[in-house]
Amino acid sequence: MNSHHSTFSTWLKNHRLDFISGALVFLVALPLCLGISLASGYPAISGIITAGVGGILTAVLSDSPLTIKGPAAGLIVIALGCIADFGFTQGANLARDFSAYRMALAIGVVAGGLQIVLGLLRLGFITELFPFSVIHGMLAAIGFIIIFKQIPVALGLDVSGPPLELAVKIVKNIKELNPEIATIGILSLAILILCSKSKNHWLKRIPAPMLVLLLTVPLAHYFDLEHEHTYSWHHQVYYLSPKFLVTLPKNILGAIVLPDFSALKDPRAFKWILLFSLIGSIESLVSVQAIDLLDPQKRKTNRNRDLLAIGIANTLVAFLGGLPMISEIVRSRANIDNGAQTSVSNGFHGFCLLFFVALFPGLLHRIPLSALAAMLIFTGYRLASPLQFKQIRTIGWDQLVIFVSTIVATLATDLLVGLGMGILVKFVIHLSRGVLPHHLVKPKLQIEHNSNDNTITIKPQSPLVFLNWLSIKKQLNEIKTGKRVVLDVSACPLVDHSVMERLHELACEHQDAKGKLDIVGLDAMIASSEHPFASRRNRKVKRAPHVPH
Repeated sequence: MNSHHSTFSTWLKNHRLDFISGALVFLVALPLCLGISLASGYPAISGIITAGVGGILTAVLSDSPLTIKGPAAGLIVIALGCIADFGFTQGANLARDFSAYRMALAIGVVAGGLQIVLGLLRLGFITELFPFSVIHGMLAAIGFIIIFKQIPVALGLDVSGPPLELAVKIVKNIKELNPEIATIGILSLAILILCSKSKNHWLKRIPAPMLVLLLTVPLAHYFDLEHEHTYSWHHQVYYLSPKFLVTLPKNILGAIVLPDFSALKDPRAFKWILLFSLIGSIESLVSVQAIDLLDPQKRKTNRNRDLLAIGIANTLVAFLGGLPMISEIVRSRANIDNGAQTSVSNGFHGFCLLFFVALFPGLLHRIPLSALAAMLIFTGYRLASPLQFKQIRTIGWDQLVIFVSTIVATLATDLLVGLGMGILVKFVIHLSRGVLPHHLVKPKLQIEHNSNDNTITIKPQSPLVFLNWLSIKKQLNEIKTGKRVVLDVSACPLVDHSVMERLHELACEHQDAKGKLDIVGLDAMIASSEHPFASRRNRKVKRAPHVPH
């Protein structure tokens, strides 16, 4: 008995920082889970189910030590598009909305199953098939869409439509705002901006989303949003009611909703299955990679295992009525900043969410929707901030063109078309620089083995671009075996931005490996900008050499 008690006490002591961090991340996650759910057209409780159940499950299944799993703003556009395709009316017809929700859950189950397959097939490298500028362009476009769609909610208006149409109506919406609701939304946004820029130590100890709730929930009570009534402002009458507050079931078990698999008979279902699984996997794996680089202990996540864990969790939470989840970058960064050591923090944050909602659903009902909308607007701004454009521009004008093309195409159509457009523009730029089509997929490599000093020299004779990166990476991974690998690009016509950044990541990933990676010949190439990851062209080789088949 004493032995068991001693072991448990030791475990608690070892994970003390994880429990503290998990509790603090819970405070950040709670309002964001609610806001993301509502912005996606799902019931507010859906995000809690996802982060709660999924957080606990992935803490056991994944070996990612510091990432926090849960619903993310990056999937709002897909979730809302999916549920809208199945008849979502935004509250005009509750029966149709519930039916569309159940159909969207069926899509989530199948998409999660596809992620399981991707993990089992060891396809965790899929992020490396997409150019960085295209991925960042996709995320920025999602940021713009979130901003355009949440501005009316923050202002107390019931306005919907395509992103570009909503963007055009922003000035009109400001003129027609509901003053008291807009006051809550604007105050919330001001608090978030102030907290992000403040260097005050005490202010930073309180998670900004929780500070928003601490100030806006009493304000919503002062405005009496719990009861239907009207008020006058500048000779105009405005309407208030509980519809401007979060709605939650009194019993969390009553929130469990089963999927409607009849949705799979609709041909449109496969588009959303692809988007959920592909975009969700890309976003999640990119976040995992970024968090691994921030890990003080320099641990590396097995991306295939993490993808498998995400797939299993997504399948389960969709069966229970939850949103799709990914490894979320903002909450994961907060997890690191709060001193987390292991995945126990992810599991504990999930437990806290379920525990709080089960015990205090009435408190959550007092949260104003405009405050949650302000949080999402702030999140969208971070995805699509002017700084993102500036950073892409410093890499080179070519990357900015790809970045902007992806954004414009996504806003005008959808994510899948935007992704394809970004890649197409990337292809065109490469072809204009003399890259031959067959070299886009498979590079011509000259490989020399020197058994005397255990060195492998790789000399690319054709351009190195994002699509043929995996071929070169397979050779570069010889450094894992303790060999010295030399990548000599002196005869390479072009090294694009994505490959430059991948090479940097590979060097960081294996800096403690037994082997060594040396890159020679870059200094003799012309860079498109002064940025270290800028694409480079060979001074001597003007055009990609033609290699007979």
